[in-house]
Amino acid sequence: MAQALEVHGDYRVQRRLKPTLQWPGTASGAITRVIVLDTETTGLDQSKELIIELALLRVDIDNATGLPVGEVQVYDGLEDPGKPIPREVVALTGIQDADVKGQTLDAARVAELLDGVDLVIAHNAGFDRPFVEGRFKQFAQLTWACSFADIDWKAQGRGSAKLESLAHANGWFYDAHRAEMDCHALLAVLAQKLPEAAHTGLAQLLLAASQPSYALQATNAPFEAKDKLKARGYRWHAEQRVWHTRLKSDTELNAECEWLKENVYGQRRAMVQIEKQDARVRFSSRAGVVTQQQL
Repeated sequence: MAQALEVHGDYRVQRRLKPTLQWPGTASGAITRVIVLDTETTGLDQSKELIIELALLRVDIDNATGLPVGEVQVYDGLEDPGKPIPREVVALTGIQDADVKGQTLDAARVAELLDGVDLVIAHNAGFDRPFVEGRFKQFAQLTWACSFADIDWKAQGRGSAKLESLAHANGWFYDAHRAEMDCHALLAVLAQKLPEAAHTGLAQLLLAASQPSYALQATNAPFEAKDKLKARGYRWHAEQRVWHTRLKSDTELNAECEWLKENVYGQRRAMVQIEKQDARVRFSSRAGVVTQQQL
């Protein structure tokens, strides 16, 4: 029945995603050893909330093809946060107080999996990284990439960057919002060739991790330029009272400075703040190298 539907133009078939624990082939040259990571937590505030589940997949990526090769090593552990899990988190994850009671993450196993790793990948690294760095300091020494922020899914023709939606676009469904299954889904999605590129999502993340990115603040931007900045994708930082954006390369940074000079500051002399971030600090709570640049 599924095969009959697949050949009919009016239907699409969705299949349950089955985790791949042994990827075919062997690397023909250099490899990058990665950890695919996901957490479930008691809430969103990293200064107050705690991890209740951590999942890690360790796998080698063939640099020549951007594909996983060989065995996938898996860790999935629960941890008692020492306080009741909020009802909305229970509803989302299915993890209840009884499941985590007395549980502790296996620090030795986590350290073993992280040893020799070149890159950590998460689908929302800006959320996951501060949580795991607060629990395991070793994560702070590693380079990170974010499959949500480092791939322009809209430019790839995807209507949503949510992991479930990306999986559906590839013909898969799965039980989301448990850390290990989310990791398997992310690895499967990233092992596919990007719709509008000649390489896989994993290859795109390896490239992103090798290049610096920049956080740019349009310091003292004129009030009347706010609509232009918003339309351009800038966000307003209420506490610092400044418009800011993130740029993925030197080329983007130079082009953005020219755009600001022409469209925001009206060729007037202006000074903007630029924070250079490499993959060791990107998505963490730590600052990169901050400089001022005159336009």
